[in-house]
Amino acid sequence: MALSWLSYTCIAILLASVYIRQRIRVRSSQVESDAEAEKPGRLRLDDGLTPSGRQLKAKLVAAIPHIVIASEKATEFKESMNAYWDQKACEVPPSCIVRPRNVWELAQAVKILKREFDLRCEKVKERQEEVESIFAIRGGGHSAVAGASSIKGGVLIDLSLFNQVIPAEDGRSVIIGAGCKWIDVYSVLEKEGLGVAGGRNSAVGVSGLTLGGGISFFSPQYGFVCNNVLEYEVILADGSIVTASEKDHPDLWRALKGGGNNFGIVTSFTIRSFAAKNVWSGFLYLLPYKAPDVLAAFHSFVARTLAGELQHRFDPHAAGPLTCFTYLQSPGIQAIAVNLVHTGPDTKQKGWPESWRSSGFQKLWRVWSTFKIRSLVSAADELSVLNPPGRQQEFATTTIKNDRQTLEAAHKAYRDAIPKIKNHAIKGMSWTLVLQPCLPSWARKGDANSLGLDEGSDEPLVNVQFTVNWAMEEHDDVVRAITREAIEQIDAFALEHGTGHRFRYLNYCAAWQRPFEGYGEESMKSLKGVSKVVDPQGFFQRGCGGGFKLGS
Repeated sequence: MALSWLSYTCIAILLASVYIRQRIRVRSSQVESDAEAEKPGRLRLDDGLTPSGRQLKAKLVAAIPHIVIASEKATEFKESMNAYWDQKACEVPPSCIVRPRNVWELAQAVKILKREFDLRCEKVKERQEEVESIFAIRGGGHSAVAGASSIKGGVLIDLSLFNQVIPAEDGRSVIIGAGCKWIDVYSVLEKEGLGVAGGRNSAVGVSGLTLGGGISFFSPQYGFVCNNVLEYEVILADGSIVTASEKDHPDLWRALKGGGNNFGIVTSFTIRSFAAKNVWSGFLYLLPYKAPDVLAAFHSFVARTLAGELQHRFDPHAAGPLTCFTYLQSPGIQAIAVNLVHTGPDTKQKGWPESWRSSGFQKLWRVWSTFKIRSLVSAADELSVLNPPGRQQEFATTTIKNDRQTLEAAHKAYRDAIPKIKNHAIKGMSWTLVLQPCLPSWARKGDANSLGLDEGSDEPLVNVQFTVNWAMEEHDDVVRAITREAIEQIDAFALEHGTGHRFRYLNYCAAWQRPFEGYGEESMKSLKGVSKVVDPQGFFQRGCGGGFKLGS
């Protein structure tokens, strides 16, 4: 494509202005939404409550009034409901919010909820499937799945006050409360010269990401986030408080490494920490015609440098590439953004670290880039601003082998969806295909987990994700349909060419997907076995709404 330098400059200015305008518009939308939430009657807690729901609310208020928020007019209620990332979750009214200050208060609430669950089960002995969920749990509230951490007419357990970050004196571990976000963790550890294998987006909650496996900037070196959890403090269905570790409750310890909220309420995580300095990170921003070159660079880097193919040395400090192809409906333009990270840069060396300098990405012409030596806080913040709160959200995912044709098929599915988005005139739509490596070898770093990736080949895999946001609730169904069609199109191609994989990363799954089936039969059997031991009545399977369940 022959374009003059002036043309390139004009396009760069256009893309930059559109990007900034999108961020401002999204933030303005969020402010307006928050203002709406302040209006009386926006959410009414008693609307549509069943008699049993009213009775449960009354029991909680009578037993633990100091931690129950029972009025939508309370400032604490508004704070809690506005804490969600996905706008649709902000608009789901619970019957009340339980905001415990410590594990003993939370255990008391769990005992009350369990008694209520048992009563309801007793009433419908022969029809257990009729027992509806009565509560939901929210840690960071950063899920795109409707109802993942919200519940209409039920009890919301808000863990936001479990916000401690306590580094050990020897610097080898840190206790992290279940209500923390990764920005809270990194801000404390940075002052101590420490790091953890944690989330890459500063706005994401610790609980959801870690219980779903967790991918980190440090995954090539230390594995999945869950592999690095030394201990979990957990409240079980009977209200008992236990510590799950390699020595105590080891089966539960392993089940929690990827098993979600199926076993209890985790109140804190003790995670390995290590000496850490600044990282090299940033984004490349490219024009859409560069897609073939970006796909080629991605495929080559994953096959050669990450997998250690031929003469290319594996670099445990090279994280990514996180490769994003985006269509913005309002301006009607496409762009490409690629995040590259190196967690062990030579601060005396100028420019790109060697593993990235020798990759195909360094040679790509880009509109602009943001690479520099920066703190982990800064690196995680840069990812968070790309998808701020206050919007309708949807994720869906699949996993493929690092096959060039299948990567191109994934990009084709992304492109094929754009005319559908235009036809439906979906207001404020941001449609993004994300490609990133997922190496089975990560599963064998640190402690064993439940993801099932340690079985079989070390052949590098690619996590394919659609991350979508839009403005209006009226478009929810059509967006979900378009997203599902795109995933199924990729899966069909991969099945035909033998380049698919069973694994589905739980934290990127849509509500209709079944991530635990992708863990394999052995892992599923183990997870169900642990559930039967710690929760024989299925309190967290049926009584707890949200999250992916193990099934019967």
